[in-house]
Amino acid sequence: MLRILVLSAFLVLSCNPKAQDSPKSDALSVEFALPKKLKEVSGITLSKNKNTIWAIEDQGNKNVIYGLDRQGNQIADVLVENAENHDWEDITADNQGNIYIGDFGNNENDRQDLSILKVDLKDASQKSTNVTQTTTFHYEGQTEFPPKKSNWLYDCEAFVEKDGYFYLFTKNRSKGFDGTFLVFQVPNKAGDFEAKLIGKLKLQGGYSDAAITSAAINSTKDKIVLLNHKNVQILTGFSADDFSKTKIQKVSLNHNSQKEAVVFLDDKTLLIADEKDGKEGGNVYKFSL
Repeated sequence: MLRILVLSAFLVLSCNPKAQDSPKSDALSVEFALPKKLKEVSGITLSKNKNTIWAIEDQGNKNVIYGLDRQGNQIADVLVENAENHDWEDITADNQGNIYIGDFGNNENDRQDLSILKVDLKDASQKSTNVTQTTTFHYEGQTEFPPKKSNWLYDCEAFVEKDGYFYLFTKNRSKGFDGTFLVFQVPNKAGDFEAKLIGKLKLQGGYSDAAITSAAINSTKDKIVLLNHKNVQILTGFSADDFSKTKIQKVSLNHNSQKEAVVFLDDKTLLIADEKDGKEGGNVYKFSL
């Protein structure tokens, strides 16, 4: 009888989506809780020596880059003096350690002032910094601001830098969400550019499974991770000017929260941050690929 009860309980748990969606401590582990003032972290990246985690917040927050040590202590508030935070949605670095902010949040698909800002950020002792390069752009293919709601593919919360170009991965906000997203390429230089469409791809699942909230690239530049609320998507097999044949591997985090930021700690390990929502979230997690 006991054996039957145990088997029945196992079958119920196996068929229960909520049970399958519960976090696994050996997969996604809390590294530290974010400082209380950072409730809406939208992007994180690492300093070149990997001792400092640089974090930003999105629309409605200050034009400040926050520095955290690896234990989560806030060690810097760096004011970006000559820029506004219209909607800072991601932050990334290049191989030389230069830091870039993506001011391209576009929830309503109607912005025409999209930009990427290079900042003079050397270390956590700085009190302020300036934008040293501004890259403005518009998307190839977008002719209406906003377009019809069935084609709201021009919000963006995710980008990386690779070999002198920025690669942007859009967030689908279309009516009838189906996981489609666009990949655009923009030169890493000062000026105003048309973002070149180099891929139209599709992720499986609903909004929490497939809406893209951040991106990161590994040190060898042959693997890009896209973040969702519930998964990471590993992109391989892309070329510099063509993402159409990209291979995508979905890896479940077995955890659902408003995850908004990701960076490679090393080529096999990610740091992921989520927003604070009541008593949930507001953490930096470590995840082993």
